[in-house]
Amino acid sequence: MRLGLNLGYWGAGNDAANLALAKKADELDYAVVWAAEAYGSDAPTVLSWVAAQTSRIDVGSAVLQIPARTPAMTAMTAATLDTLSGGRFRLGLGVSGPQVSEGWHGVKFASPLGRTREYVEIVRKALGRHRVKYEGEHFQLPLPGGPGKALTLTVHPVREEIPVYLAAIGPKNLELTGEIANGWLPVFFSPEHAGEQLKLIQAGADKAGRSLDGFDVVPTVPLVVGDDWKACADAVRGYAALYIGGMGSREKNFYNQLACRMGFEREAADVQQKYLGRDYEGAMAAVPLEFIDATSLLGPKERIAERMRAFAEAGVTTLTVAPSMPDPESSAHALEVAAEAIELAGVA
Repeated sequence: MRLGLNLGYWGAGNDAANLALAKKADELDYAVVWAAEAYGSDAPTVLSWVAAQTSRIDVGSAVLQIPARTPAMTAMTAATLDTLSGGRFRLGLGVSGPQVSEGWHGVKFASPLGRTREYVEIVRKALGRHRVKYEGEHFQLPLPGGPGKALTLTVHPVREEIPVYLAAIGPKNLELTGEIANGWLPVFFSPEHAGEQLKLIQAGADKAGRSLDGFDVVPTVPLVVGDDWKACADAVRGYAALYIGGMGSREKNFYNQLACRMGFEREAADVQQKYLGRDYEGAMAAVPLEFIDATSLLGPKERIAERMRAFAEAGVTTLTVAPSMPDPESSAHALEVAAEAIELAGVA
């Protein structure tokens, strides 16, 4: 198991601090640094900036939003980033959610599985520098009956294959990930609850007749270093409450549904009710301590090492940390502690 760093969403005044964290992770021999996007900063610009100021660490999108770009544009971006970074780019993709897809990008949130399958096929075809012709249910290239011409990507990526990761939560999307992806980007991953998710990924691989040798399981895990692990958990409550309570609508919140599948159905409903009722403090307080502990790295180095062993035993191959510390210096120190903890755990 190797370590990664997730910078999350860029902006909100944390730009310089996040770049310093990426450089620190590079110095500590972390495997990859990821950047996210929603409806603020875009991931490729951030990753190009980070790649230009680091030397060894991979840069990855967690994730590029499928409704935000045509598959050809994503292939162009991936090839450019891979070339500029010297072969260090990892392509993470996700369907986003109905509110962002339809409200921000103007793309119907329909048939997400079918769209993802076709999208990945086109991206790979383009990155393989094949002439792109495609006749699918959701994408047709070139458009029929017009002047469009089947084209070949003019950029040569450094590697023969750029790894594709999917951010999958639901059961059917997990099967699709096992069927077509090089890796999985889970959120709220718990070693104690991940068995069924990994079985679904294996089922998808079996369906496709492919091996999962080399398949990368890459959860993003909040990291809070301190003497009292229960006090550390408080730093994660805002993040957990936002996702369980406020991401999506009352009827369609993928993260809330995940918490329910993990056995926190009553608590997830309580968090959502309070959050949507704008009782944010109440929603934060309602997030179960057990949920936070199961999906985070909390406390002193020795306790973090113990939890790292559990993640490794559950099948995690790249453990991506997201420091939730009060200042840049503390976050940099947390990266050091995590690097020491994985050595202590004996799973590096």
